[in-house]
Amino acid sequence: MNQFYKNLALWLVIGIVLIALFNMFNQPLNPQSEVVFSDFMDKVEQGQVNEVVISGDNISGKYMDGNAFQTTAPPKDPDLIKSLRQKNVRIVVVPPEQTSWYMSILISWFPMLLLLGIWIFFMRQMQSGGGKAMSFGKSKARLLNDTKNKTTFKDVAGVDEAKEELHEIIEFLKEPQKFSKLGGKIPKGVLLVGPPGTGKTLLARAISGEANVPFFSISGSDFVEMFVGVGASRVRDLFEQGKKNSPCIIFIDEIDAVGRHRGAGLGGGHDEREQTLNQLLVEMDGFENNEGVILIAATNRPDVLDPALLRPGRFDRQVTVGRPDVKGREGILKVHTSTVPLLDGVDLKIIARGTPGFTGADLANLVNEAALLAARDDKKAVAMGDFEEAKDKVMMGVERRSMVISEKEKKTTAYHEAGHALVAVLLPGTDPLHKVTIIPRGRALGVTMQLPMDEQHTYQRNYLINSLAILMGGRCAEEICLGEMTTGAGNDIERATEMARKMVCEWGMSEKMGPLTYGAKEEQVFLGKDFSSQKNFSDQTAKLIDQEVKILVMGGYTRATELLTQNRDKLEEMAQALLEHETLNAKNIQNILNGKDISDNEDSGTSQNSKTDETPSEKIKPKTDPEEGLLGGEMPDPSPA
Repeated sequence: MNQFYKNLALWLVIGIVLIALFNMFNQPLNPQSEVVFSDFMDKVEQGQVNEVVISGDNISGKYMDGNAFQTTAPPKDPDLIKSLRQKNVRIVVVPPEQTSWYMSILISWFPMLLLLGIWIFFMRQMQSGGGKAMSFGKSKARLLNDTKNKTTFKDVAGVDEAKEELHEIIEFLKEPQKFSKLGGKIPKGVLLVGPPGTGKTLLARAISGEANVPFFSISGSDFVEMFVGVGASRVRDLFEQGKKNSPCIIFIDEIDAVGRHRGAGLGGGHDEREQTLNQLLVEMDGFENNEGVILIAATNRPDVLDPALLRPGRFDRQVTVGRPDVKGREGILKVHTSTVPLLDGVDLKIIARGTPGFTGADLANLVNEAALLAARDDKKAVAMGDFEEAKDKVMMGVERRSMVISEKEKKTTAYHEAGHALVAVLLPGTDPLHKVTIIPRGRALGVTMQLPMDEQHTYQRNYLINSLAILMGGRCAEEICLGEMTTGAGNDIERATEMARKMVCEWGMSEKMGPLTYGAKEEQVFLGKDFSSQKNFSDQTAKLIDQEVKILVMGGYTRATELLTQNRDKLEEMAQALLEHETLNAKNIQNILNGKDISDNEDSGTSQNSKTDETPSEKIKPKTDPEEGLLGGEMPDPSPA
């Protein structure tokens, strides 16, 4: 409050100075000398007055020498005009100024009123947002008690284990005696960990809908402001509100905004974010007991959180919210299609099987895109074809039929995709081929898609070797049939090289290099605890690694060349079919291999794995998840999660 009074005194001084300046500059520029009325009459008798201006009782005028004067006449003096006329004085009569008293006061006090208005505006600006005056340290947490759009565990699918863990906490809040009679203590914190889009925030909303206790929601970024100490103050205020409403649940979304590893910034121990984290650590498990206050937090970056935040006593449980499996995806689709009219032919099991690696957010987007496509065609319900088209759109991008492609480039793309498809069909142990198209989608000129039979979490060496050959099939087909190379295979070569390097350096699949890991993870403290690769081997070992990587990639290249050379007639037939029909499904390709006529295209389920060919200047990142697809992105760690 001392600072408040200092500011008030400062504004008062400024106001007084403004009023003084106003009065100073409000004086007339040429002030007239005030004379006594008797002296004025003497001047008139002496003939020294040239003219006068009479306005009520006020008289002003000029002497013969040009000097101005001003005086006040007696009220209604009958001899005044007579004396002036006798001395030939020029007389000007003007009506008196009718100035009201309130206008006089307004004009006199206008600077003060203006200053007062500015001061009131300033104070209201200071009070807005966080409560009352100067309350920057108040928490911005929202107390959720809305029952109109209530989310419950019935609206959450695909994460049964996480629901069970969180349901137990809700039961503890409702019936604490059930657990405390055996000596059990309520968990102080639960950390929801998982990739983006898996439903962590949705789970928190379901908790708020299920629990009959106060539920405070806040984001991690709401703690830190431009003012020093605000974050720690808001943490204190948040837990004070929680204690007043105990038992209650506090949910902090994206806690990595304030919970990053200490010492990971250039500010050292005086960093504002670290002060906020220190206060959060104390509130969660300090000298004071926060009985009945449970903290639930969500993050997709648990690797950057401070170890003191993750220890038991603060976050007692870490609940992993992973990507759903086939059964989970089917359940999520049922939830999202509950309000969407579907035709009888829609089979959610087929859609779930064709979307491995999709998160809950991806599936919600898929259902929404299918509904929009059906509405665009004025349909009354969503058909299976709408879901298939929506899957292709989500995974590969929108068809770019208006894209101008020369016949030569179209022919090159057809042979390229036919090479991928034929190698994938001929090699044993690969994922079944699903669809091949040369219709541009997104930034890709053509796409070859494979549909895995089962969920895969680990990959055998033979599977990876076959995948290298499939990636090289496009380049080999161009060289065999067209006798030239194009930039369309750039992404194939990049991904094949990356896969081969991981086989050698991370997965120990090279006989010469042995089951060793080459290249350690280096912690970049000043970059926020992120990781980068560190070379921890000799130059001679680096040469051997490069040689092994080249052997693996060239082995796939040689294998693909042999297969395509031996089956060149099938390659030519498949490429011509692509040029004619633009899209071939699994049945069409099988008919080509069996020497039959190509039947009409019949859409089947979309795959998870897609191989895309980019334009020469662009590379795309497929929608499939790196941990779920081989040709859709980066290879996963083969060890079980």
